[in-house]
Amino acid sequence: MSTDPMHAGCCGTRREFLWETGAGFTGLALASLLARDGFLPSARAAALAPAANPLAVKPPHRPTKAKACIFLYMYGGPSQMDTFDYKPELQKRDGQELEIEIRRRSIQKQKILGSKRKFSQHGESGLWCSDAFPHIARHMDELAVIKSLYADSFAHGSANLQMNTGRILQGYPSLGSWLGYGLGSVNENLPAFVVMLDPRGGPIPGAANWASGFMPAAYQGTVFRSTGEPILGLDGPSGVTRSMQRDSVDTLAALNGIHAADRAGASELAARIASYELAFQLQSSAPELLDLSAEDDRTLAAYGLYDKHTDHPMAGGTQHSLAIGPATFGRQCLVARRLVERGVRFVQIYSGGGHQQQNWDAHFGMEQNLNIHCPEVDKPIGALLGDLKARGLLDSTLVVWGGEFGRQPVSQGANGRDHNPKGFTYWLAGGGVKKGVSYGETDDLGHEAVVNRHHIRDLHATILHLMGLEPERLTYFYNGLDQKLTGVQPAHPITGVIA
Repeated sequence: MSTDPMHAGCCGTRREFLWETGAGFTGLALASLLARDGFLPSARAAALAPAANPLAVKPPHRPTKAKACIFLYMYGGPSQMDTFDYKPELQKRDGQELEIEIRRRSIQKQKILGSKRKFSQHGESGLWCSDAFPHIARHMDELAVIKSLYADSFAHGSANLQMNTGRILQGYPSLGSWLGYGLGSVNENLPAFVVMLDPRGGPIPGAANWASGFMPAAYQGTVFRSTGEPILGLDGPSGVTRSMQRDSVDTLAALNGIHAADRAGASELAARIASYELAFQLQSSAPELLDLSAEDDRTLAAYGLYDKHTDHPMAGGTQHSLAIGPATFGRQCLVARRLVERGVRFVQIYSGGGHQQQNWDAHFGMEQNLNIHCPEVDKPIGALLGDLKARGLLDSTLVVWGGEFGRQPVSQGANGRDHNPKGFTYWLAGGGVKKGVSYGETDDLGHEAVVNRHHIRDLHATILHLMGLEPERLTYFYNGLDQKLTGVQPAHPITGVIA
């Protein structure tokens, strides 16, 4: 029997026989004995895990270039046919009517909405990019643009969950949690998984997007604020010195360690010990991380930290859309670079928060939405790609860009676009990704993936593979199953974008 806790089993194994035998009421005594002796997978995995630190470094399944991942998440669903998926036929048929699936099994007659953006080819690769992203366009030779993804949900909540956790229901570990579980962390003073949110609000359904689900809490994402106190409640009590805190943390770790010695299956204890130590270390490491005074003016300007912004009135009213310009996202991208320099495994930055035009959900005007959000992220992302490359970090850092789904090729209202999970675009860069590649196609209008179609479970498998983890081997035993990020259906890395 394999002793690898991340080894995926197959049908008819002895492990499954033992689990199924012990799962019924008549097998409770047998299950108890087997668990005590370490024969059941849950007990064996817990016994083999590092007792003091769930985030101890683990070797990858395969040699890999990528050591860290930065996920740039455009909450709300960016429009593929206005950014990277150029569709001449869409432009040609602007204003024509056709029947199209708007929501699940809802076929309606709608007017085609051509893009108002100008597209051109860039670099030696000749990849298409619209004028919505002039700074990203300079880096098209570094990107692998996947234009044929599809997902299952038309709704933000379940679509966000599926993109972040692989499932449309809450309670499952997020992508960052899986990477922390599979690889651990090389920096004991910072979290393995950091999340930075848009100041206008977080995505639907909130913390479930970066939660650890049924895994120990040590693997959940830690939310960093981009200004002010980096982590709320991190400061120690008044009058308690750092030396006193050090003694308290050491004493708690010793007591919890004694308690854990006879409780091999209680993984929460190891997570608690690690969390106390990490909180103590973060009191000094987090402020240093967010102190950008060591960065030169040229770098700060490149990320857009000195740029002003133009507000945009909300469509159909006098309320303002709270456009925030590039400085906030630019600071977050710069902090992300500093995090991966310090060994943090996974960083996720959200662009867009709140409702309507405050995120990438362009129901109330496609052009207004692009004019608000593209300038907020374009310059910072261009600077991040250039900065990582200049510092020799792009080869070891996987950069991922996209949202929970795309948009429809027809108009909603006067000039908006509705949700569309049937065909949308992501791009990857660095970390073992092919450079200057366009992969897959949607139909002539950009509505549905038709060539080299890939469910987002294949995107997850690709990210895991690039990070050195095989999707079928990365498992966590819970509720009688070897759970996987990619679920029970087969998932395969998208080899067309892997160098």
